[in-house]
Amino acid sequence: MKKKKKEPMQYLLIGTGTAFFLIMLVFPLAEVIFRSLKDGLQVYSSAIIAENTLSALKVTLIATVFAVLVNTFFGLCSAWLLTRFEFRGRQALSALIDIPFSVSPVIAGLAYIMTFGRMGWAAPFIRWLNDLLGTDIALVFSVPGVVLATIFVTFPFVSRELIPVLQTHGTAEEEAAVMFGAKGGYIFRKVTLPHIKWALLYGIILCAARAFGEFGAVYAVSRARGKTFTLPLEIDALYMAGSAESITQAFAVSSLLVLLSVIMLIIKQVVETVSRNRLKVQAQQKEDKPCM
Repeated sequence: MKKKKKEPMQYLLIGTGTAFFLIMLVFPLAEVIFRSLKDGLQVYSSAIIAENTLSALKVTLIATVFAVLVNTFFGLCSAWLLTRFEFRGRQALSALIDIPFSVSPVIAGLAYIMTFGRMGWAAPFIRWLNDLLGTDIALVFSVPGVVLATIFVTFPFVSRELIPVLQTHGTAEEEAAVMFGAKGGYIFRKVTLPHIKWALLYGIILCAARAFGEFGAVYAVSRARGKTFTLPLEIDALYMAGSAESITQAFAVSSLLVLLSVIMLIIKQVVETVSRNRLKVQAQQKEDKPCM
């Protein structure tokens, strides 16, 4: 069979897309890696193992882990609620899930300050709780504040991946399981989860990737470098210092985020490939299945 010849417009579109991809994505990231290694491995390693860098990496990982755990749980709950129940205010709840997409992260951080800060309406309750427990809990300018801000900006990713999948598969299999006497937990594990597991994993990956790079909301609720700074904030502090050494260190720390992003991208591609192959196998099995 003769291979179809590509039209000139196809070559133009392929070339334009490739050039845009290289200029906007590949070259800038390659420049980050080049600048981070420009002064040698010793300078690079010293920037990576610096106390402030390790502290920022620790806070970033803490915020990411908590954001993924909390948003996975509540993302599942909200997706299940919106696709399996009819109730007054359902559309309003669906719209509320998208608030982090439409609100600036800086505004979200300021909202947390006005809510949980020293002058916020929740401040008396926090002081009462600290007096009762003998603790010194602070929800802004602290690691818990960073975690809360990260949870806010990453909340929609899991639920928005699950909702279309749950709507597509419907409720027929779950209703059949109920008719046979299956309990809720068993139905979720054996009937629902197999259909949504790849979408769930994909949402978790997107949530983690967003949490790694969050800057605006975290910047508003973070105060102390070496204590509450995340990697993006540490990179900003190093670059704004202005010296040649600190700028090189900023690129070195940036390479950590590039590495984390590449890891997330690889995992994302693996999940997409496995999910696509599973769908092809299932479609083939349906085609091969003899009609009764």
